[in-house]
Amino acid sequence: MTHLLLVMIYLSFISLGLPDALLGSAWPTIYPQLGVPISYAGVISMIISVGTILSSLQSDRLTRRFGAGKVTAVSVGLTAAAIFGFSLSGSFWMLCLWAIPYGLGAGSVDAALNNYVAIHYASRHMSWLHCMWGVGATAGPYIMGFALAGGYGWNGGYRGVALLQILLTLLLAATLSLWKEEGLREASEGEARGEKPLTLPQVLAIPGVRAVIAMFFCYCALESAAGLWAGSYLTLERGVEAGTAARYAGLFYLGITVGRGVCGFLTLRLGDHQMIRLGQGIILLGAAALLLPLGPAAALAGLILVGLGCAPIYPSIIHSIPELFGAQRSQAIIGVQMASAYTGSLLMPPLFGVLANHLGTGLLPLFLLGLLALMVFGHERLLKKSAGEKREGTVTNL
Repeated sequence: MTHLLLVMIYLSFISLGLPDALLGSAWPTIYPQLGVPISYAGVISMIISVGTILSSLQSDRLTRRFGAGKVTAVSVGLTAAAIFGFSLSGSFWMLCLWAIPYGLGAGSVDAALNNYVAIHYASRHMSWLHCMWGVGATAGPYIMGFALAGGYGWNGGYRGVALLQILLTLLLAATLSLWKEEGLREASEGEARGEKPLTLPQVLAIPGVRAVIAMFFCYCALESAAGLWAGSYLTLERGVEAGTAARYAGLFYLGITVGRGVCGFLTLRLGDHQMIRLGQGIILLGAAALLLPLGPAAALAGLILVGLGCAPIYPSIIHSIPELFGAQRSQAIIGVQMASAYTGSLLMPPLFGVLANHLGTGLLPLFLLGLLALMVFGHERLLKKSAGEKREGTVTNL
């Protein structure tokens, strides 16, 4: 039963990743057809992020009340409906409208599944879980590229992903009883201990949480900016045809996917913070490669390296939360972390869109390097604080 549940969690993360890279890969084709500025992709991204922030902050309350299985099934179904709505859209404002249920569907399930795996499974499973997200995120741009090259248009690309989401929703619904049993068991144990959902001020008051929030903000800002604007960067700065650029942009997520598959094995030898530092170093190499004026090949290699560098950071931070803060508080903390991550996704890609309107999309590598520097600073500060509390014998309160 445990292994079957893990398979369902993996499939759920594939469904989370499927639509994530669609907007960035399709936008070079969408914005001329709709007659809007290139920066308007940031508006849609912002609406999605607001929804995920709101639902992430409610993840502790929703999961305690309904269980992870029901939250997952409903959220994936909501996302499927939103993506299908995208495929029917013929105006920018329709895309904005359907971005609302898409964002709401993503936040709660992300936090609930991350916490469940962090508590119940080894570090390698956390890396492989996010590898499954990368499978979906990599497949999405390839589906879009196929639709564009085949004459089906960007609407056809969204429609294909929506059908896959619907199939996953039906599969989750068919196995809901398995999730329900686990959810009820954990809920009853929590009630027996007198546990209640933590409020946002209570979570922020926990020592160390603010540092983790800062890291998450910078990491997801970097990942989402690269994912959203890579296609436009390749098309406008490197002269790559739009359909080809959509497929190339998917290699960024392929780098994340392959990297997380490998990281599952590296965690047998390296700790969480070592994995984070390794990822940061690889991102630095990738962003530097994007700066070199060597044509599409260098840009392609740089995007893959940035994706590889992103691979270990997110799952390594998440997996350390129950150990650092306790399993009883981890769901609430991870929910706030997800909200901070989506806040980075909310603010930074639109900010880059504004900058790109005035300075050009060629600014992307420098933008990524700036976010990386802030992330490294936050991580090193967290490590310094952790080392200081260990010396004082208070590490359990980190």
